[in-house]
Amino acid sequence: MLNQITIDYPQTLPDCLQTTREQFENEAKMAMVVKLFEMKRLSSGIAAQMMGMARVTFLLSLHRFAVSMIDLEEEELLSDIENA
Repeated sequence: MLNQITIDYPQTLPDCLQTTREQFENEAKMAMVVKLFEMKRLSSGIAAQMMGMARVTFLLSLHRFAVSMIDLEEEELLSDIENA
């Protein structure tokens, strides 16, 4: 069973943004999912599933929102390199 969120927005907003209602709603959903991923509240797999896309496609889309695919501290990255 899925839950649903409803967000009110002005009817003219998609037109102001030069997009369709469907495109605006999909972009708003993607922005929310990307932010939750960035905050480490969602895995990339769950985020991709919520968007109805493959995980790799989701990860490759992150640049549109200025979010990095990999968010490691320098120490974590060096440790991963040493253990590779």
